[in-house]
Amino acid sequence: MDHITCRTCRNQVSVVKFSPAHTSVQWSSAARAGCAEFAQTGGGPVRGCAALRDSIEKAVTAGEVGLTTRDGDLL
Repeated sequence: MDHITCRTCRNQVSVVKFSPAHTSVQWSSAARAGCAEFAQTGGGPVRGCAALRDSIEKAVTAGEVGLTTRDGDLL
């Protein structure tokens, strides 16, 4: 997993990409508590954070995050 910092709120999460369309994100409780998009839901369900998604895509484009197999091999 790669560590990505959101360019908006500076929270850090762990990310792994299995395909261009499949990204797995692990949020720490501190990152979840500090995310403005999560705060807007008042603790309700949320599918993700657009700002973080943008930060991840920029990291992929910059080569900071690569695609990997489920076995952990980089593609």
